Amino acid sequence: MSNEERGYNMSLLMGKQLILDQEFTYDSANRRHPAIEELLDIFQYRDLVLQLIRRDIIARYKRSTLGIMWTMLQPLGMMVVMTIVFSALFHRVEGYVVYLLSGLVAWTFFAQTTTAAITHIVWGGALIKRIYIPMTSFSISSIGTGLINLLLSLIPLLIIMLVVGQSITWAFLFIPVPILLLGTFALGVSLILSTLAVYFPDIKEMYQVVVQAWMYLTPIIYPENILPDAYRFLLLHLNPMYYLIKMFRSTIYEGKIPSVDIILLGALISFGTLAVGWVYFSKKADEFAYLA
Repeated sequence: MSNEERGYNMSLLMGKQLILDQEFTYDSANRRHPAIEELLDIFQYRDLVLQLIRRDIIARYKRSTLGIMWTMLQPLGMMVVMTIVFSALFHRVEGYVVYLLSGLVAWTFFAQTTTAAITHIVWGGALIKRIYIPMTSFSISSIGTGLINLLLSLIPLLIIMLVVGQSITWAFLFIPVPILLLGTFALGVSLILSTLAVYFPDIKEMYQVVVQAWMYLTPIIYPENILPDAYRFLLLHLNPMYYLIKMFRSTIYEGKIPSVDIILLGALISFGTLAVGWVYFSKKADEFAYLA
């Protein structure tokens, strides 16, 4: 063995000895902020999120005769019932069928995804006690599943528009923006509700009442101009879903891109809610394994 090889091997041995002699300790003071850790982990476990979305879709339509067609038929069924009930009251609204369905599709996405997120975090309680997975994966998968259903729901909506003679303009190409903001807001709300549901299981039942009342307080079934002036500011401008529904409906029913004010307020509400929900959820996530 040459002197060069002998010196190289000696360096390796000395390096190994230094590693063995070094004491490794976990310093919680140097831990990253939980919100940043959760963000990095969810990116690393992105394949898990895709599998959870796939599981949700398969489980939902596995035993169904019509399968994924139910995603398209559900809003249509609700639209038919509500159109029969409310068309006499709001017959002055031009193209009321499209007006109703465009708001109903967006609201159905929000209601279903936020409700599913509460169920999934409770359902995942047994799983998170056995293995480590990012807690936000359950809420994100709920939103991902809901987004797929929302995109499928746009198909019958476009068909209805063609049947009733409602024009489809170039503004429809703007639809990814309100969908993105709607999903962002729903994720923020889901994280907040999921955290509360771990500590207070009755949140799920209470939320069903809240979300139903919230829908009727949002101009989905009725036009916003029928609201009395005394309540208009409270029911519209203090209602975060008003801006998101307005943005979604403008691109479809009105056939124009929403105003800059609506877009900016919708973006501020959506990303602000997500930031609050993400930080709050991440801060409490370490306790979920003991409570879920």
